[in-house]
Amino acid sequence: MKDTAIPVGTVGELWRYPVKSMLGERLPAADVTDRGIDGDRRHALLDPHTGRVASAKNPRLWRNLLSLTAATTADGVRITDADGTELGPEGLSAAVGRPVALVAEPPAEATLDRAEPDEVLRGGPDAEVPLHAIRLPAGTFFDHSPLHLLTTATVDRIGELSPNGPVDLRRYRPNLVIRTAGSGFVENAWIGRELAVGPRLRLRITVPTPRCAVPTLAHGPLPRDPEALRVPARHNRLEPLPGMGPHPCAGVHAQVLAPGRITEGDHVLLV
Repeated sequence: MKDTAIPVGTVGELWRYPVKSMLGERLPAADVTDRGIDGDRRHALLDPHTGRVASAKNPRLWRNLLSLTAATTADGVRITDADGTELGPEGLSAAVGRPVALVAEPPAEATLDRAEPDEVLRGGPDAEVPLHAIRLPAGTFFDHSPLHLLTTATVDRIGELSPNGPVDLRRYRPNLVIRTAGSGFVENAWIGRELAVGPRLRLRITVPTPRCAVPTLAHGPLPRDPEALRVPARHNRLEPLPGMGPHPCAGVHAQVLAPGRITEGDHVLLV
């Protein structure tokens, strides 16, 4: 550990999403490897007609995924609807409104459709808007990186700037929530730096997280809230990668340099 390590906060919450685009489960502790939190995005729904991975990034087709909850079990995953009813294959297709298959192995060159978020803000989740095909990292159901970090400072700042008041961090689907006393979009300054989390986990912060339409959508009991995206669109537009152009951002992606087990309350250091 470098002598210049700077304390930036503590682990506030840990989240795992066993099925892509469904509601997840909060964990008191988690093992983190180069594939992220154990069991995260291990499954996804596949549209057999298009071969695309189902994702609420295309809200016109798939926003109902966010009404379902996925939980890890000893033999796989359990999916329930808002009433707590466990769903099998037919129930899943009925819940999302089209035929789907639950898969644990990503297809070769797995791809999903991402709606242009600014267009969704203008037209709403039912609008027919431009879609961009996004190729997922080989062998995974991740969008970009295996770990997504978000600070309470960013969530608080979005709430301060929103006419709707406080925003629920669950809209942004983080894996690791860092409780920090800082103000504003503090993790922007961590790009390219390393974090030490708990006794062993080491991360490199790679890029800011570009936000899609998902934060605006209803998440289980949380109603639709366009301001959850509109505020970052107005106040935190960044270029995640060269050539992408500016995007509304909140949070950061991370690469795992050294694996480790982390627990809520663990200290987080910028090194």
